Amino acid sequence: MVEREVEMDTNNGAEVIVERIGDVDLITINRPEMRNALRYETYDLLEAAVRNTTARCMVITGADPAFCSGDDVRAVMGGGDATKKPTTVKPRLTPAADALLHSNVPVIAAVNGAAVGWGMELSMMADIRVASERAKFGELFVLRGLCTDVAGIGRLASLVGREVAAELLFTGDVIDAARAQEIGLVSRVVPHDELLPTALELAAKIAARPPLAVQKIKEGLREAVDPNWTELGVWVSTSLGELFKTEDHREGVKSFLEKRPAVYVGR
Repeated sequence: MVEREVEMDTNNGAEVIVERIGDVDLITINRPEMRNALRYETYDLLEAAVRNTTARCMVITGADPAFCSGDDVRAVMGGGDATKKPTTVKPRLTPAADALLHSNVPVIAAVNGAAVGWGMELSMMADIRVASERAKFGELFVLRGLCTDVAGIGRLASLVGREVAAELLFTGDVIDAARAQEIGLVSRVVPHDELLPTALELAAKIAARPPLAVQKIKEGLREAVDPNWTELGVWVSTSLGELFKTEDHREGVKSFLEKRPAVYVGR
């Protein structure tokens, strides 16, 4: 078991905490009261943590009880209010996704609870997913009248097959850890209390390997298996820009906040 005792960030108010453990960075999304939903500031901090790492391996997790519940719908999606438009930027790959998908440092997702919406995207941007028995996964974008980010389109099908991916993407259904392991979305499921020790032990094992060789292997996997993330990011960003303007998107967000079934009209 790897002891967590070195260079710990003691700022419990930080939305993203980076803790150095030997040659491993443990990155924790720290908005437990919001089930680790992401604001723009959280995205920026996550991106910085990945880009600035000097570690040989990274483990990403969330403060219990969730891994990451995706976008903070009030802060990022304007709560479904048509007058509160999302920030408009030139179509591009989400910067935090760019950092994760183009880093040559291996990433392990320690999925301790709900990984839904962009939280599921985040888990799939990792090279390896280790799940607690409490983990749940869901591509909820369709329920908000949106398309998924790049990992759902560019990686999910390669992990679970096109048909299973299509079902998850088209329905927005949430699956549990056992089902996630059955379809190949995660490599292993462990008791909740063993999640971080298991992920950190695996990360330490990877970090002990020759770092230049490990980085080249990850670069090679990206060349051989992944799409062009930058081009796909432009397509996703453009598509989301169109979908953000629809009545169905506003209804998807409002129905979620009002805790009622949504009624979509196709416009």
